[in-house]
Amino acid sequence: MFTMEPMTAGHSKLLTELVRIVSNTGGRIASLRLVADLLKSSCGYRWVGLYDVERMAGVVRNIVWSGPGAPEYPTFPVTQGLTGAAVAGRYTVNVGDVRADPRYLTALNTTRSEIIVPVFDSAREIVVGTIDVESETPDAFSKDAQEFLETCSSVICPLWQR
Repeated sequence: MFTMEPMTAGHSKLLTELVRIVSNTGGRIASLRLVADLLKSSCGYRWVGLYDVERMAGVVRNIVWSGPGAPEYPTFPVTQGLTGAAVAGRYTVNVGDVRADPRYLTALNTTRSEIIVPVFDSAREIVVGTIDVESETPDAFSKDAQEFLETCSSVICPLWQR
């Protein structure tokens, strides 16, 4: 499991790679798939999903995922789940035991903890997407890991403007 100390060379390298992916002129879906795969492999996460928040349609829709299986709810109302709380509150939702949280929408049956990080538009006014990371370990996401994922969110937000 990824635990972040103050910025290390590894973290700096990961952020540099994310900047490179965002700067690439390739397609949005391909770039987002690279982001999900990079976060999963570099941070030792079991599952990473990236989602669009489609306010006009009132839904959250999975764009890409990296891990052992597709999410059980690839599309759901923007008002539901931990994602709905992150979107409505405009803050990261970090749940150490999803089994004790009635808002949790199952992605994988073995998930114990989940973190949802909002992705904001360039003006930081609207939540346009989310980073969803799940673990089979309770309390898997430290404050440092949360802060690092929030930094990653800021780096990759231009991918929601393509």
